Amino acid sequence: MARLMVLGLLRMKPMSGYEIQQVLSQSKTDAWAGILPGSIYHALKKMESESLVEIDALQQTGNRSKAIYKITKQGEEHFLELLREALQASSIRLPSQLYTALSFIQELGREEVLACLQLQREQLTRELEQQKAGIKIKQEFMNVDGVVELLFQNLYKQYELQLQLLDKLIAHYEQQ
Repeated sequence: MARLMVLGLLRMKPMSGYEIQQVLSQSKTDAWAGILPGSIYHALKKMESESLVEIDALQQTGNRSKAIYKITKQGEEHFLELLREALQASSIRLPSQLYTALSFIQELGREEVLACLQLQREQLTRELEQQKAGIKIKQEFMNVDGVVELLFQNLYKQYELQLQLLDKLIAHYEQQ
């Protein structure tokens, strides 16, 4: 995922690893894409060795130099391959950790179950609000077209669906 994201962003304009990290972080893309800051730098170095990206410029800031990367023709081709693969891959990711825990939930007491479910509900609510703020930030960096709007709407619905399940589970355990 990191390679596709990094190459896609470099198609927009040459950037440093830090700039890529900031775009992903500020737009909250790193949260749903699962891209850690270190993976950006690792991907850049690996793709540089594979001639998918190259250093466009070195910027000096104080005692440090910052590499500005750009995508190569080979990188453009690889980006399209990764894009096709990603579009064809199954997009369903089930909350397996939650489902596994629910399989053994009877091992905990009612109050502990409710406390855990409430904590998860609060966390998901915060994440959903961060994602909603992310689209506003993303609009500052790029044109948010109909496809990106659909992406965000679907992302919100995934959170809302999970929150509905948690609400039903909480109601179930509150009635016991």
